[in-house]
Amino acid sequence: MNQAITAGDLEARLKAIIRDVPDFPKKGIIFKDITPLLADPGAFSEMIRHFAAQFKGAGITKVLGIEARGFLLAAPIAIELGAGLIPVRKKGKLPYKTVAATYALEYGTDTLEMHEDAVKAGEKVLIVDDVLATGGTAAAVCALIEKLGGKVAGVAMMIELEFLKGRAKLGDRPLYSLIKY
Repeated sequence: MNQAITAGDLEARLKAIIRDVPDFPKKGIIFKDITPLLADPGAFSEMIRHFAAQFKGAGITKVLGIEARGFLLAAPIAIELGAGLIPVRKKGKLPYKTVAATYALEYGTDTLEMHEDAVKAGEKVLIVDDVLATGGTAAAVCALIEKLGGKVAGVAMMIELEFLKGRAKLGDRPLYSLIKY
């Protein structure tokens, strides 16, 4: 891959690879399927290097991946940054003592958990996920990090659905999204 590729060029390339799946998970929704991107080693690698480059030199000690597709992005970004990895999972999926955050969904609530020792006071954490939609999930994870005394160094999303205005729920926390719809 050409190192001089711009974010706009990369965004266009990745949009051409991501597949739209109409009416999934329910009628009227167009799901952005990233599995073709994950299957393309050149595009996937370039995207991971691009994300890591946005946060090099920021002193990030941990990269947090949100279940489940966030794991696929966070792990290689953590390796690129020389940082540890924190998995955040749905309630009841982690084996050790946890801290939890409950957040609103369109119909009801959901709860995310992470191990209570995943973040130490003062650590700089990068949150990674595939899609920023309404922002509830990302905001809940920010609250977990801050509850443990960590600092949200940034939020990195592969895709931002701008029309859902999820960015507003993150307050002044830094957000970097590569692909915008």
